[in-house]
Amino acid sequence: MLDGLGTGAALVQAPSLSRLQLSSIFWYIAGAAVIAGAITLLAAPGFAALYGLAGLAPYFLPIALKQPLVGAAVIPLALMSRELQYERIAVVNVCSTLGSAATRVALAALGAGAWAIVIASAASGLYTLIGASFARPFRPALRFSIPAISPLVRFGLRAAMSTLFEQSFNNVDYLLVGWFYGPAPLAIYRVAFEIGMQPALAAGTLVNRAALPVFARVSAVREHLEQSLTWSLRRLTLVVAPLTAATLLAAVPITALIHDGEGHSYAAAALPLELLSAAALLRVLSQLLYPLALGTGHPKTALRLSAATLLLLGLGMLGAGIGFRAPSGIVAIATVWLAVYPLLLLWEIRYLRRRWDIRAAELARTLAPPLAGTISLVAVVEIARLVLGSRLEGADVGWQVAVVATAAVLTYAGLFLVYRQRAGRVDGGIGARH
Repeated sequence: MLDGLGTGAALVQAPSLSRLQLSSIFWYIAGAAVIAGAITLLAAPGFAALYGLAGLAPYFLPIALKQPLVGAAVIPLALMSRELQYERIAVVNVCSTLGSAATRVALAALGAGAWAIVIASAASGLYTLIGASFARPFRPALRFSIPAISPLVRFGLRAAMSTLFEQSFNNVDYLLVGWFYGPAPLAIYRVAFEIGMQPALAAGTLVNRAALPVFARVSAVREHLEQSLTWSLRRLTLVVAPLTAATLLAAVPITALIHDGEGHSYAAAALPLELLSAAALLRVLSQLLYPLALGTGHPKTALRLSAATLLLLGLGMLGAGIGFRAPSGIVAIATVWLAVYPLLLLWEIRYLRRRWDIRAAELARTLAPPLAGTISLVAVVEIARLVLGSRLEGADVGWQVAVVATAAVLTYAGLFLVYRQRAGRVDGGIGARH
């Protein structure tokens, strides 16, 4: 959350960078990482006392050691992002993830217990640093100048606060569901959230990371910025809309397939899953404003948006927890996700119109093809349910999921062909003009 204190985004959007600035930022990040690690170790006994687990404190040591490792990788990763070297960044991330997974499995097989999870998490920072150092070598000079980096530091602190608020509203629902309803309803809610929200967020994170340096490069020309925004929106909707629609349509059979260790079904997660799947699309569309604001040099906008999101979600979920008891409470909290993001999207549309003169009609035209494909997906599944009727309802839940999955695959294939034909016509038109 505080990795580099937001300086990664500051480096990506900076118009130019000097050797002095890069070296100074490196030592600034290193100092902040050491302080963060020290605070982590000092806070460990307090967290152990809070949870009533005397053996918890030692697990904080690997996490403290991870801070300088990930901090040292900030500049190489930021430079690759500035240079649009997405392939190298992807290789670094994939190798880090695979290395962490292999470490976790190996330690678990050797009987390390919970240490396998903690050490693997810290090791991912080491693997990221090694990969980033090979992909984009950087050696800082022994120089440090506060005036040279003060604009980057100010930008980074605002970006870090935005990330802090974002991490808070990413987890406030778990806290409140567990507080109001206890572990069993929390398990049901978490299943719904992990299936309905996380895949869409993963896709949105990838698009946002790629969009930030692009927005930074084209921010000086409104037309280019608009083209980049509409391109990102189209690709994001193309990936996420059919996925969330398919998850919503298959919510009942998916949750019927899931059981805990004692054989209890998670069928009660079906309705929250449907609500969270619908909210997931709105959420990833809304979060595209973060890289737009940071890439165009407006971290205050990202900070205000994340603070407003935390406030609306926190108050809404707190009200749901007070007003509803389990099991309807987790449905009410899932409904809060679906209710908040249309409000945020309306504000963002107004912001784009006022700040960049980007109109809602232009954005709607961008979203039309993938949304039309998604509507077709829903129509095909509903027609299949209507035609097959009781035979489909009486079928094994695996077959019900298979019907939705097949319709989703066909939808993605159709959208791919449509965009491929459009790209071919654009390339042909350009060639004819030349």
